[in-house]
Amino acid sequence: MHEPLISVDGLTLRRGQFLLDHVSLSVAEQEIFAIIGKTGSGKTVLLESMAGFHRPDSGHVLYSGIPIHTIPVNRRNIGYLYQEYCLFPHMTARQNIGYGLKLHHIKGQQANERIESLARRFEITTVMEQHPGTLSGGEQQRVALARALITQPKLLLLDEPFSALDPVTKERLYDIILDIRTGFGCSIVFVTHNFKEAGLADRVGVLLGGKLRGIVSGRELMCASWDEDVKDFLGILD
Repeated sequence: MHEPLISVDGLTLRRGQFLLDHVSLSVAEQEIFAIIGKTGSGKTVLLESMAGFHRPDSGHVLYSGIPIHTIPVNRRNIGYLYQEYCLFPHMTARQNIGYGLKLHHIKGQQANERIESLARRFEITTVMEQHPGTLSGGEQQRVALARALITQPKLLLLDEPFSALDPVTKERLYDIILDIRTGFGCSIVFVTHNFKEAGLADRVGVLLGGKLRGIVSGRELMCASWDEDVKDFLGILD
């Protein structure tokens, strides 16, 4: 296992009545890490905190050993995929994918080569001139993934990436996620409430009520020693 790419240490963050309570975890380079929990357990807030979107009340997030908030946004080298994809409706798929390159001042042939390479990889070459409203859910998902990867991030954060997809498209995306790790050499953190999806990860953290209840390997999720709350969530019978 490599040194941690991102470390969360004692992260505490209050949002209204919700409290993310002293969460600690680390993600190694080229690791796939899943955060699993019920709706409202704080999964998205934790993911956004790892991206540096929220300043914690206490604790910290280190990215390559540096506090995430001290790194300018355009230098964090993090890709983020929202659950709703958040594609720009007035832009074509091509324009959506290439948007991040403008922020990094990458233009011309270099930009075109990156865009075309991702379009081929995600099998969306035929929809590149279409707008998001004309695309299927799976096509929107792949366009959004390409946009998140266009700047070649070291860390990819995915918020419920499988939730809105049909079973066949989900299976295809499972393969894509595993391919991204090997093909792009980046670490991946994704949040889910689905036990099968969590099994794609090298390690899984169970988050309930704003507390991280434990971290196990993806293979051990259903057979590890858990407290009664986690057993109830996982549907484990004694």
